[in-house]
Amino acid sequence: METLDAIEKRVSVRSFQPAPVGKEDLEKLVDSGRRAPSARAIEPWEFVVVTERPMLSKLGQIADTGGFIAEAGACIAVFCKATKYYLEDGSAATENILLAATALGLSTCWVAGDKKPYAPEIEKLLGVPADVKLISLIAVGVGAKKTKQVKNRSLKEVLHWEKYRGKG
Repeated sequence: METLDAIEKRVSVRSFQPAPVGKEDLEKLVDSGRRAPSARAIEPWEFVVVTERPMLSKLGQIADTGGFIAEAGACIAVFCKATKYYLEDGSAATENILLAATALGLSTCWVAGDKKPYAPEIEKLLGVPADVKLISLIAVGVGAKKTKQVKNRSLKEVLHWEKYRGKG
């Protein structure tokens, strides 16, 4: 799949079939994440891939907006060492994973991590050191239903040439 096609087809899926995700595909996703741009080439990221059903259920219970993680075939937790640009770097890695999953025919949903009240509990559950921060949880699997990308704002509404020209 071409990059622009993956961007156009990527959607957030919150309902999954109970199918596993292959180790090779999960490794491709993490490899895509580690290839993201990184401020000052620090590459602060660490990835924890969870595939065991009891742990997926725990993650789904802890992350108050990510209950569907329990249904997913896997969850990729994206962490970053506490560097100056950890959030930007981790977000770039997360987006690479989302697009790579789309290209592989997998469904995903990005669940926020940084600054969420449940982040310390997830960090403890997954055994990360104190200087490592949760950026995101990515539910990965086979979507239970087809979902179309819906964008509320058109290109014309968000694109400004040369200078911001907002409304009112």
